[in-house]
Amino acid sequence: MRNFTISNIVVLFFFSLSTTISAQIVISTPSLGFTQACASPSFNTYNVTFTFSPESELTGTNQFIIELSDDTGDFSNPSQIYSSNQGEFTTSPTTLTFSVPTTISGEAFKIRIKSTSPVATSTPSVAFPAYYKIQDTPFSINNLISTGVYCAGGRYLLTIDNPGDAMNDSPLQYPSLTYNWYKETGATTSVLVDSGESLSVNQPGTYFVETNYGTCTSNSYSNRVTVSESTSSSTSEISSSLGNPYCVSQGATTLSAINAVSYQWFKDGSEISGATSQMYETSEPGNYTVNINLGDCNTTATINLENTGFTSSIDVDEYNTLEEGETLVVIVSNDAVNPEFKWYLNENQIAGANTNSYEATQTGNYKVVITQTSGCVASSEFLFSITEPFPDVADIPNLISPNGDGINDTWIIPQEYVNGSNAEVTIISAQGEVVLQTNNYQNNWPENKLNFNAVNPVYYYIIKSNNTTKKGSITVIN
Repeated sequence: MRNFTISNIVVLFFFSLSTTISAQIVISTPSLGFTQACASPSFNTYNVTFTFSPESELTGTNQFIIELSDDTGDFSNPSQIYSSNQGEFTTSPTTLTFSVPTTISGEAFKIRIKSTSPVATSTPSVAFPAYYKIQDTPFSINNLISTGVYCAGGRYLLTIDNPGDAMNDSPLQYPSLTYNWYKETGATTSVLVDSGESLSVNQPGTYFVETNYGTCTSNSYSNRVTVSESTSSSTSEISSSLGNPYCVSQGATTLSAINAVSYQWFKDGSEISGATSQMYETSEPGNYTVNINLGDCNTTATINLENTGFTSSIDVDEYNTLEEGETLVVIVSNDAVNPEFKWYLNENQIAGANTNSYEATQTGNYKVVITQTSGCVASSEFLFSITEPFPDVADIPNLISPNGDGINDTWIIPQEYVNGSNAEVTIISAQGEVVLQTNNYQNNWPENKLNFNAVNPVYYYIIKSNNTTKKGSITVIN
């Protein structure tokens, strides 16, 4: 057995100590490959470069680590955001690629580099702004209504719309986000007025809000809303969730008014029963108005809602006549995208009639359907009829026999009172019931079979034309 003396032990101790002391490296201050980290779901890759010395002191198990400070640059509780594989980097200088956390938000972050074998830590990097833009698209406030009204001495509340959907990527879906509200001071200038998810306004002006991504540029901003103090002539706007005109095939659209105490909706001047909320859902076109109670004052809003998706017109009247041997060329004008045309005669589709015009040679009831086949799929139709010219009788008859024999089956009156004359024709039963009233009589009464409750019933007519009135009776016989 070999004996160790005290001197041997002392020598061995100092040898081990010198080995431990010499196993050290120095890591330089990290050099950033960026000035600010404006990350997003589509981009989150950043580089940092550093040197270390001596290279020979790294062991095969060494890992380089990137630590991130808090948003003030303090490393009391750092976050580890990157760790290399053991022995992955052995030469200096070294460049590491990392990503920032998806919750990062602040103007003065720093990073530092650490090694594990031997253990060493660099001095911190320069400070840099860093934000993860989890929401980076425009969003809406005030239900996308560009106006707001408050009563004198009152306030108007602007809020970010929520929840988010395909039509509005609301930033309120992401609880970590904060916001800055601005008031425009000029065509291209604005001033910060508040922060938070809403803004209470008591001064006229145009306001908007941005998601707070600090010095990082962003597309996360709202529409502008112009707020005014109520006057006797104050009005606001109504927004349609599907736009105006909106696409019929997408279903009903939601009409929205500004924030208020209470509401009453109207369609074409008539009150809509039960429509007393801020929003009203409809699939019908028309002129919609809402009376808005702001508490100490009132305002109104109106929208002329259209749901065709395109416009179209036809160049013939609803009622037309055609002499034997004549033709009538009908043309439909429209701005539909990739339109499709279908023509019908007496509800039967006309084979080969698939353009915007048709040459009619027969009498009957016609229909043309125009369909927009690209984008918003929508349809519109026109009805018109063609008859033979009305017989030009001299007198108003007081006897008809609707028995189907082709003689006196309908009440035929002089042409000065029929189609296109604008004469008002009214027929009243013996019991006082109005059975027909029209300004465009077609010599077609009765259109349906009359049920005789008495022998040879009597009806009465009134014809008003050019400030003259004619009255008489009509006896109906078999």
